Amino acid sequence: MRSLLLFIAAGLAEIGGGYLVWLWLKESKPLTYGIIGSLILILYGIIPTMQHYPSFGRVYAAYGGIFIVLAILWGWWVDKNTPDMYDWIGAILCIAGVSVILWAPRS
Repeated sequence: MRSLLLFIAAGLAEIGGGYLVWLWLKESKPLTYGIIGSLILILYGIIPTMQHYPSFGRVYAAYGGIFIVLAILWGWWVDKNTPDMYDWIGAILCIAGVSVILWAPRS
């Protein structure tokens, strides 16, 4: 459960921080959006190091799948862009891949 919460926290930090930078640069929001977004992105870089998995590559690969699902949800809730069937199929495939990466039996 801790691991899942850390993946979600990292995803929200990356998406939220990136979104604030996007608003600053693409939608002419104040510089403070960019600064706060950048600080959140630094936090995003720190959160995955709290995982107990020993491999950087596996943690980031697994995080990538979680990120995709969170990005679809963010687009739906924040940008009001309703996911279609292919978004959901892709998200399910990503979560299946994350499960293999993290929990496949290894010797």
